[in-house]
Amino acid sequence: MRSLTALFLIVASALAVSAQDQKLSPSTVLPVDPKITVGHLDNGLSYFIRKNEKPEHRAQLWLVVNAGSILEDEDQQGLAHFTEHMAFNGTKHFAKQDLVNYLESIGMKFGPEVNAYTSFDETVFMLQVPTDSMETMEKGLLILEDWAHNLSFDDEEIDKERGVVIEEWRLGRGADMRMLNKQLPVIFKGSRYADRLPIGKKEILDTFHYATVKRFYHDWYRPDLMAVIAVGDFDKDWMEQRIREHFSGIRGPEDPRPRKAYGVPDNMETLFAIATDPEATYTIVSVYYKSKPFEATTVGEYRVLLQEQLLSRMFNQRLYELLNQPEPPFLVSYAGKSDLVRTESVYTLNAAVKEDGIEKGLEALLTEAQRVREFGFTDAELERARAKILRQYEQAYQERDKSESNSFASEYSRHFLKGECIPGIEYEYRMAEQMVPEIGLPEVNHLMEEWITEENRVVLLNAPDRAEIPDKSDLLAVFDKVEGKDLSAYADEFSDQPLVDKVPAP
Repeated sequence: MRSLTALFLIVASALAVSAQDQKLSPSTVLPVDPKITVGHLDNGLSYFIRKNEKPEHRAQLWLVVNAGSILEDEDQQGLAHFTEHMAFNGTKHFAKQDLVNYLESIGMKFGPEVNAYTSFDETVFMLQVPTDSMETMEKGLLILEDWAHNLSFDDEEIDKERGVVIEEWRLGRGADMRMLNKQLPVIFKGSRYADRLPIGKKEILDTFHYATVKRFYHDWYRPDLMAVIAVGDFDKDWMEQRIREHFSGIRGPEDPRPRKAYGVPDNMETLFAIATDPEATYTIVSVYYKSKPFEATTVGEYRVLLQEQLLSRMFNQRLYELLNQPEPPFLVSYAGKSDLVRTESVYTLNAAVKEDGIEKGLEALLTEAQRVREFGFTDAELERARAKILRQYEQAYQERDKSESNSFASEYSRHFLKGECIPGIEYEYRMAEQMVPEIGLPEVNHLMEEWITEENRVVLLNAPDRAEIPDKSDLLAVFDKVEGKDLSAYADEFSDQPLVDKVPAP
């Protein structure tokens, strides 16, 4: 006779299986992964905490500030980035170089374990601290707290840092960044983003008053625009208590400035962003198709993300197959959808080409995109893409305990800044299992019609100075040529036969 405990376990197991198999409703709001502790202090600051043991005895401690160069006043261009630099040049508890000296004394290196970045829309500070010492953990949180509201802005340190940032501005962080800085005003034509590049303006960096950079810090480094993220090998309850003690006392301004969102206007005509650099080592041609961002908040909206993954996989497979030609039209290519800035997304067609193969590479990209628009994908392509994506989700689920802490921290940062869903791999795997097999070709094919348009189109070209590059009229002629082509449907010649007739014995 079975015990009551055994019967209870059997019933509980059956109920769990039933719940797992239950059909998810499209209107169901995506949950937050229960493994994450999410909290909000009375002053408006948010925090995200997760215990994770990869890597062991380490923790990611991040301060995420929802403020970047887009919020700079006219006399502050470049000072969001400058403020990030000043975080390492003196705080309330670490005078001048003491902070850098301390971090180096416990073996932390700039880059892999100490880092920060400033973009158009946010500033993020990242520490990976050892967790085998309570003192080190405590100091890590103290550093985040100082960055949040206790920067010193010593006059002498400001003047010393001017030279560092101006040299960074002069060098442009390499050929890629120099070319991008030339292209961004074209991509964002007519928007505030075009006038607020994070690197700023040299004349302002040279001459700004001390009070000007302090004003940016006072206006935008405030608790309602901040999140603390802690992921790592520690006790969650202890971490939550310490975050509350360190950050609850931070006060924001009595009359806070509105944190506005700035859009990017549509462009009816095709824009061209052509940039060369003497240190460029390759030639890349790209087409950007701009659109408004999409963030999934429900199960039904997550289905759209799955459709996008299927399209991306199938189209990139077609581009990859072109490399099998005797004379491929490009060296490598890729298409994908991503966010440009907070208010603008982009679908991009990209190809690295030979210096004399720019127009040939562009034509190949546009031809394959047009082929999909006219004829769509095949059932066999969709079936293969479904199988690969389901394997991808299954692998992520099976290896969920091997995920690194920095990947979780990045995910929670995007959730705070942009609203990206964070239901956890268990829930995402369940959604993929249910929805991927049901997604049909019409759902995927229509996406290319939405993304590839004649409006909101920008052509980018990056090349070495020595290259002979086509001008705008030459590039525009490629679009006209492709539009006039009489295309045929894609011929799916993929073989589903096994590699060997009989699997050999081990």
